[in-house]
Amino acid sequence: MSEFFRMGGYAFYVWTSYGVVALVMTIEVIHNVLQQRREIRNLKRQLAHLKAAGSNGEHPHESKT
Repeated sequence: MSEFFRMGGYAFYVWTSYGVVALVMTIEVIHNVLQQRREIRNLKRQLAHLKAAGSNGEHPHESKT
């Protein structure tokens, strides 16, 4: 069993590689979750703006000139 963890003398490189990959994958998941929350927040804000503009009888993209 200890030979498995020593990886024939390459354990440092092998386990470091596994660690780096795990870290990058974790960062990717966290980034995607945060980005999704940000996009949902922006979409809710846009929807609220459109609803508010629609209740005023205005078209949200028309200028008030």
